[in-house]
Amino acid sequence: MSIEIKAPQFPESVADGTIVTWHKQPGESVSRDELIVDIETDKVVLEIVAPADGQVSEIIKNEGDVVVSQELIGHFVEGDISLNEEPSTSEGVAVSSPAAGNPETPMSPAARKLAEENNLTAEQIVGTGKGGRITKEDVVKKASEGASAAAPAAAAAPAVTAPAEEPSAAEHSMPGMIPQMTGTPDFASQQPARSEKRVPMTRLRKRIAERLLEAKNSTAMLTTFNEVNMAPVMELRKKYKDQFEKTHNGTRLGFMSFFVKAATEALRRHPEVNASLDVDDVVYHGYYDIGVAVSSDRGLVVPILRDTDQMSLAGVESTIRNFSERAQAGQLGIDEMQGGTFTITNGGVFGSLMSTPILNPPQTAILGMHKIQERPMAVNGEVKILPMMYLALSYDHRLIDGKEAVQFLVAIKDMLEDPARILLEL
Repeated sequence: MSIEIKAPQFPESVADGTIVTWHKQPGESVSRDELIVDIETDKVVLEIVAPADGQVSEIIKNEGDVVVSQELIGHFVEGDISLNEEPSTSEGVAVSSPAAGNPETPMSPAARKLAEENNLTAEQIVGTGKGGRITKEDVVKKASEGASAAAPAAAAAPAVTAPAEEPSAAEHSMPGMIPQMTGTPDFASQQPARSEKRVPMTRLRKRIAERLLEAKNSTAMLTTFNEVNMAPVMELRKKYKDQFEKTHNGTRLGFMSFFVKAATEALRRHPEVNASLDVDDVVYHGYYDIGVAVSSDRGLVVPILRDTDQMSLAGVESTIRNFSERAQAGQLGIDEMQGGTFTITNGGVFGSLMSTPILNPPQTAILGMHKIQERPMAVNGEVKILPMMYLALSYDHRLIDGKEAVQFLVAIKDMLEDPARILLEL
């Protein structure tokens, strides 16, 4: 039974997607729910899995092709139907191993593209796929063999034993001419290779670049700074972290939950920071959806914590951990990254001491956390060493005045330096 493989239905905010990787080629067996193809959009990578046990029978859209919602990209054959019959090894019939030399050997689209980049032909590559098909790994292996073989060849070149000719009188008379003697090392060949690699930007990276430029060019962005003594939060965390983890089924107590709850209370006090601009209108949100910037191999993504005023510290921590794990696996949904009224980004996990975060339009403010570092501070006329963190609040000056921005950041600072204020809403 033949089944059409179609691109998923993209949401209204996503116009199209790009075929990133075909994990299965025509003729390869596929189990039900096994990954077949990845499609990358501006926000996430969507995975299409096999609807049943069977085989991919045809690929219509190759890697790199742009597709729209519900567009046909291939065909799938349900059941154990072999498209490339292999010779049987029974009854003593010898089956030859895959060998190079056949220009008509089938090759996957990814393998063909890689082979062209490395100036390789099908005759030079040994196919190890089903029915002798050449896979991407076969091309990589052949390319690496060629690179490793080139080095010994270059080293052996000076050892050619052809008789050296005596330099002519004209060569002796040329100024600056240095006679080349047999056995002289070729220093030029010993220099390290200066390689370059050119790869296209992913759709996600291009979309991130577009949004960053949009934020810089279309907002009156300004950043205000403050610093917070993290000792109270660190002491509270140290005192209760074991009991917290035991009570909440392995959820660890981190710093992000304190910042999320402090920011939520500060947003309640300063509604203009929780607002957004829609052309000439100001939209004041009566809810608190805070985006948390998460780094992944494909780029920065910002999943949203919904209704943070109703979430517990444990709920915040477990949700953020879940977001981080699924971001690394490329499993976040588009709906999980849409919306949001405020954003928190933590560059401190990578060692950043201070930065100016860029707005996430149409939001009008973003909070930047940084590295905790011990510094000498004056406390009641005495110098003490305290664990301090710089906080940065970038905001759109078209809507938020400096007074509100500073008061918002000071409110977060006060609640973190006295965590009881978060519970008492003081």
